[in-house]
Amino acid sequence: MNIEVEVIDLSEPRTFSKFGRDGRVATARVKDETGEEIDLTLWNDTIDEVSVGDKVKIENGYVSEFQGNMQLTAGKFGTIAVVK
Repeated sequence: MNIEVEVIDLSEPRTFSKFGRDGRVATARVKDETGEEIDLTLWNDTIDEVSVGDKVKIENGYVSEFQGNMQLTAGKFGTIAVVK
């Protein structure tokens, strides 16, 4: 899935350790051109590139369910880029 969305809220990053590696994750609330909102999962360095008010383009992303909520992510093979 390829989509362009606007960041309307951004959580504080959380740190985690998995398989002996440390990482960071944050959740951005985003909306598309229709006003529909969804959570976008941001990982590691991508967190520092995105701010509230930015328009971001997600390529090769997908939607999944996590803890009962739908969320958008770029995953391993997708990209997230700010397109001011």
